[in-house]
Amino acid sequence: MNINLVTSNLGKVEELTHILEPFGHKASQLQVECPEIQAPTLEEVVDFGLDWLSAQKIQTPFIIDDAGIFIESLQNFPGVYSRYVYDTIGLQGVLKQMEGLEDKSTKFKCVIGLMLEDGSKHKFVGECKGNLIQEMRGTGGFGYDPIFIPDGYKKTFSELSPEEKNGISHRGRAMEKLIKFLSNTVI
Repeated sequence: MNINLVTSNLGKVEELTHILEPFGHKASQLQVECPEIQAPTLEEVVDFGLDWLSAQKIQTPFIIDDAGIFIESLQNFPGVYSRYVYDTIGLQGVLKQMEGLEDKSTKFKCVIGLMLEDGSKHKFVGECKGNLIQEMRGTGGFGYDPIFIPDGYKKTFSELSPEEKNGISHRGRAMEKLIKFLSNTVI
């Protein structure tokens, strides 16, 4: 099946394509200027995106996703504002906010929205818990990957191979649910 990936983030395109292809799904990037609302949850952002894109008559099936990093000691900030925080203060700014805090517990969360040709909407959620570190390590991945170590690992997401990261990441876990759904659905 050919699935349109509605995103301008090339890192997401690479990850999603890498995950979908072994299951016989072809992924194509579709760049559409989609307004991103300010909402308290990732799920609400994805719901709005699915509805807005559907009203624009975007070719189905398509998927969108929203993801964030939730730092427990900062009351789950930046959460839904992760992209904005990354774009404005960067990783160094986030690390500065963490100075002096003992608890570095963090989770990544991803919500993937799927719109099918029949107009039905489906959401798939994935999470990955871990800790932030005070220095950037690794050259792979994108976004917050250089400062996040998933539970049970000693390497950051940026230091893991794409296969390792996709097997445990928030996006990988959400995609696993999406792929299971697609394999059990007649489209």
